[in-house]
Amino acid sequence: MHEFPNILVDAVPGFIILIIVEVVFAVKTQRELYQVKDAATSISLGLGNLLTGFVTKGIILLVYTWLYKFRFFTIPFTAWWGWVLCFFADDFSYYWFHRTSHNVRYFWASHVVHHTSEYYNLAAALRQTWTGNITGAFLFWSWMPLVGFEPGMIMLMQSVSLLYQFWIHTEGINKMPRWYEYIFNTPSHHRVHHGSDLLYLDKNHAGSLIIWDRMFGTFQKEEFRPKYGLTKNVQTFNPVKVAFHEWMHMGRDLKKARSWKDYWNYLFNAPGWSHDGTTKTTKQMRKERSSN
Repeated sequence: MHEFPNILVDAVPGFIILIIVEVVFAVKTQRELYQVKDAATSISLGLGNLLTGFVTKGIILLVYTWLYKFRFFTIPFTAWWGWVLCFFADDFSYYWFHRTSHNVRYFWASHVVHHTSEYYNLAAALRQTWTGNITGAFLFWSWMPLVGFEPGMIMLMQSVSLLYQFWIHTEGINKMPRWYEYIFNTPSHHRVHHGSDLLYLDKNHAGSLIIWDRMFGTFQKEEFRPKYGLTKNVQTFNPVKVAFHEWMHMGRDLKKARSWKDYWNYLFNAPGWSHDGTTKTTKQMRKERSSN
């Protein structure tokens, strides 16, 4: 088994420099892109994600290494085509992980952290979960060692995907060239994803390639500037509360369950599902809007 570098840790100085550049851009253009407490919360959550990752990623590497023993093929990490296949396999896996995280509350409880900022900037890109790895996000990539990708290769490609997604968290770039917008995820596409407007909810789940959204019916072009954040915002800058707030809400909802079916739905139905209709899923909200 081969070792690969931890490029996310190496990229931290670059993240800091680009955030400073964006802050200067915001000041010069008089755009309200940053709020100090909000940015501090995002950076704190990013640092927490790095720290928890040192432990959880070690466990995930062990799981992938075990699965790799039962592989059907061996894809050589020394071959250029192996990395091309790994890129597409990783990005495909990310799309389904990301889409599921918006449609299954159990996974949303971790992913929602990334959507809690009401600002859209490079600092918000660092606003990452502390619980995603340990609660099973890695399962969406578990097929890859079985078909022959080395575990370290998989985890390096996951880091490459996160590096790519950093720069698209900005309002400083309007549109990329048309051909690029058609194939790749861009700031415009990802602004839609972070919008809490009904038109934009649960759209554009791409990592690097927007083609998956186009193929599977979840693409939405940017038609107006989104309202960022959640449909009901967290109203706190405390990173610990932000990291665990949805798990706490889910625990309170489970206490209200009247049956095992309610328990299941509170855990695995879409975010917003409730047994009495007091809160609604995106599908329910869209259905109500279309019937009016």
